[in-house]
Amino acid sequence: MSADQVKESLVAQVPLFAALPRSEIAHLAGHLRLVDYPPATLLLREGEPGDRMFILLEGEVEIIKALGSDDERLIAARAAGDFFGEMSLLETAGKRTASARTRTPVKLWELSRADFETLLHRRPALAYEMLREISQRLRTAQEGRIADLHEKNRRLTEAYEELRAAHAEIVEKEKLEHEMDLARQIQERILPRRLPQPDGFELAARVVPARAVGGDLFDFIPLAPNLTGIAVGDVTGKGLAAAIFMALTRSLLRAEAGPLATPVETLRRVNGLLRDINDSATFVTMLYGVLDGDTHQFTYARAGHELPLLLGPCGETFTPDAGHAHPLGMFANPAIDERTIALPPGSTLLLYTDGATDVRDATGVRFGWDRFCAAAQASLADSAQQFCDSLWQAIAAFQGAGEQADDVTLAVVYAKPSAARQDARPDTQPNQPQATPSP
Repeated sequence: MSADQVKESLVAQVPLFAALPRSEIAHLAGHLRLVDYPPATLLLREGEPGDRMFILLEGEVEIIKALGSDDERLIAARAAGDFFGEMSLLETAGKRTASARTRTPVKLWELSRADFETLLHRRPALAYEMLREISQRLRTAQEGRIADLHEKNRRLTEAYEELRAAHAEIVEKEKLEHEMDLARQIQERILPRRLPQPDGFELAARVVPARAVGGDLFDFIPLAPNLTGIAVGDVTGKGLAAAIFMALTRSLLRAEAGPLATPVETLRRVNGLLRDINDSATFVTMLYGVLDGDTHQFTYARAGHELPLLLGPCGETFTPDAGHAHPLGMFANPAIDERTIALPPGSTLLLYTDGATDVRDATGVRFGWDRFCAAAQASLADSAQQFCDSLWQAIAAFQGAGEQADDVTLAVVYAKPSAARQDARPDTQPNQPQATPSP
C-alpha cells in the first residue's frame, strides 16, 4: 500500500469524514499537513485569530478556558479521531474560543481555512456532521458547567454556614467578653475601695488577675477603734468560677469576723460554712489576722497560705516559722497555724499570694522567693501604697513578655515611724522583729 493510500485510509477512519465518498477523501488527504508536537505545547490561545483546524491522529490534547487566570478550567480532552480548532473557522470574527495544549506527544493533521471552506462548499452535508458534533460538545460542556455551578453553590453554601457559625461565635464571644467585663467590674466593687487607716499605720493592696476576673482576695475589716481584720486568700483555679467562690468566701469571712472572735475561730467557722455549700473540689488558702493598734501586734491564723514577710525599717527581712496548716473547704477539722508578729515603727508587713513568686519571664524562669525578697527590700518607701506599687512594678518588669499564669495579690501594712524618726531612717539596725505563736 502506497503512502497516499495509507493516508487516505487514516482519513476515512476519522468519524467526521467517514461518510465522504472515496474521491472526496482522496482530495482531502492531499490537503492535510501532518505535524508532530511534544507534550505541554500550546497549540491554540483563546482570543487569538485562528486560520486552521486540527484532526488528532495520536495522543491527547487539553481544551482550556481562561488559561493562566484564576478562573482557568479544563473543559474537555481530545483523543485520536477528534477534531478541534473549528470554531474560529465558523465564527465571523475568527477568534479562538478556547486554548489547546498537548497533554502527550501528538500527531496532528492541519486543515487550513481555505481548504476547510472549499470542503464545506463541495460537501455541505459535512457541515451538519460538524454541527451535530459541536452540539454534543456544547451539551457536554453545559452539563459540566452546570455541575461546576452546583459544586460552587455547594461550597458557597458551606462557606455561608461556616460564616454564619463564625458570626454566631463572634457574637457569643463578644457577649461573653461583655459579661466578663461586668464580672470584673462587680469584683472590683466587691473588693475594698476605701481602706481603713488605723492610727499609726498605713494600709494598701493591689490585685492583678491573670484573666478578666480572678480568685485572689484581700480585705481590711474595721473591727473596733484599734482593731483591724486583714485577710489575703487564694482560691484554687482561675476565671469566673474562682471569682464566684472568692466572693462567697469574702462574704462569709466578713460575716464571721468580729472583735471577740480570734482569727482561728473565724477561719474555722468559715471552713464549716464552705464545706456545707461546696460540692466541688474547690478550696481556698487564707491568712487572716487582727492588727492591734495599741500593742503594734498582728495576730494571724494561716490556712495553707504563704507565710507573711516582715521588713524592718532598714530592710532586714523576717519570716515566721511555718506551722502545719490546711486550706479551707476541704477538711472538717483543718490544721490552722496561728502566730503573733510584733510590728515596730518603720516596719512593713507584706501579705501576698503565690502568684507573686510564681511569675515567670518569657523564657520560663521563675521569679522565686529570693528575687521577691530582694524586690521587696528595694521597694521600701515612706508609704504603704508606694511600696505596693513599686513591688508590683518590679514583678511586672521581670515578667516582661511572659504570660501571667496566676493571679497576684499584695497587701501591705506599714507601721509609721515614731515622731523622733520621721525625717530619716536610723543608721543602726533596730532590734529583730519577733513572732510568737499565739496561745
